[in-house]
Amino acid sequence: MKGFVHAYTGNGKGKSTAAFGLAMRAVGAGKRVFVAQFVKEMKYSEITCIEQYLPQIETKQFGLGCFIRKEPSVEDIQAARQGFEEVVGIVKDDRYDIVILDEVFIALYFQLLTEEDIIELIKAKPERMELVLTGRYATEPILAMCDLVTEMKEVKHYYTQGVLSRKGIDC
Repeated sequence: MKGFVHAYTGNGKGKSTAAFGLAMRAVGAGKRVFVAQFVKEMKYSEITCIEQYLPQIETKQFGLGCFIRKEPSVEDIQAARQGFEEVVGIVKDDRYDIVILDEVFIALYFQLLTEEDIIELIKAKPERMELVLTGRYATEPILAMCDLVTEMKEVKHYYTQGVLSRKGIDC
């Protein structure tokens, strides 16, 4: 079966959730999944769930914390670069049916990675592998290479009323 390249982007919620839903669906069909999370280091509820109940999904975080409101440090850049090189090896090894790069577009936006890095990864993807890219700020050249592009658009969200992330719902 031919694998495709997916992009979930936009300013609305649900990009990572869509990718994790795809991962669960894939496990239900007997597929092996690898999830690389860029920028994030906090153990979100989906990671806890996977660790406890879905050993067929391997996850790894390549972030040192939230720098979104400041410039990324040299260590942030190194963590993303090292993680990306690990993901390149995983893609080339062709051990997984689906590889998800969660928040990779955020890593690109903050210049932890380059557009060329992601384009070369897409080109290196084995024919049968499904590759999923998530995050705000996807670039047009990358989207042009994707087979499926979904843009999440924020229409209304309770955080504009001061409601913080709620465990099990938002994180």
